[in-house]
Amino acid sequence: MKIYFFIVAFLCLYFCHAELSAKRLFLLSGQSNMQGHRPAEAFTPLIEKKYGKENVIILQHAIGGKPIHRWWKGWKTPEGKKPEESGDIYDDLLNKTLPLTEGTKLKSVCFVWMQGERDAKMGWGDLYEDALIGLHAQLTKDLQWKPEQLIFVIGRLSDFDLENKKYPHWTMVRDIQSKVTASKENWHLVNTDDLNDGINRKGKKISNDLHYSAKGYKILGQRFAQTCIEAISKAKQP
Repeated sequence: MKIYFFIVAFLCLYFCHAELSAKRLFLLSGQSNMQGHRPAEAFTPLIEKKYGKENVIILQHAIGGKPIHRWWKGWKTPEGKKPEESGDIYDDLLNKTLPLTEGTKLKSVCFVWMQGERDAKMGWGDLYEDALIGLHAQLTKDLQWKPEQLIFVIGRLSDFDLENKKYPHWTMVRDIQSKVTASKENWHLVNTDDLNDGINRKGKKISNDLHYSAKGYKILGQRFAQTCIEAISKAKQP
C-alpha cells in the first residue's frame, strides 16, 4: 500500500512539474505598425501578469514597409512569378524562435500579426487571403503545432484610406482580414481604427494617419494581449 501511494505521489509531482514548466509562446511580427508597437509598454506586462514571467516566451520581429511574401514562401505575383525575396523575414523570425523553444514543452502558441499596408499599396489584395492562410499553414508545420491549436491574432488595417485613394487595395485587405478571422477557428481580429489620431512618438499631431499615435501603440499592445489571453482560455489544449 505504501508503494502504491509513493507511485501516485511521484506521478502527481512529475506531471504537476511538467505542467508548470510548459511555456506559452507569443510571436509578434509584421511591418511598420508592428515595429512601432513596443511590447514592453503594455503587451508583455499583461501577459506576464496573467501567466508568470517564467512561463512565457515573447518574441517580436517586424520590419517596416514589407509585403506578406517576405513571410509566406508560396506567394507568386499576379503573373505567376516567384519574387526574388521570399520568406526571408519569416526565416529570421523562425531562426530566433527555435533556440528559445528548444527542449521546451509549449502549452500554447499565439502568432500576432500586424501587416498588410504594403500589399494594399501595391495592389496585391487579390492575393492576400491565400497568403494569410498559407502563412498560418507554414508556421504550424515549422513549429510542429496542430493548425487548429495555433492562435492567430490579426491587427486589422485601420481607417486610414477607406476610399482607396492612396492605397488602391486598402479596403480589400481590410475585408479579407475580417473575413478570414470570422471564418476560421482560433483566428481573431483586433480593431485599430481609433489608434491613428493624436500625438505620435515624434510629438507631432496626427489625424487618420497610416501609423498610430504614441498612445495608440500602447492601446494596440493591450488589445493584442487581451485578445491572446481570451483566445487561450477558449482554445483546445494540445
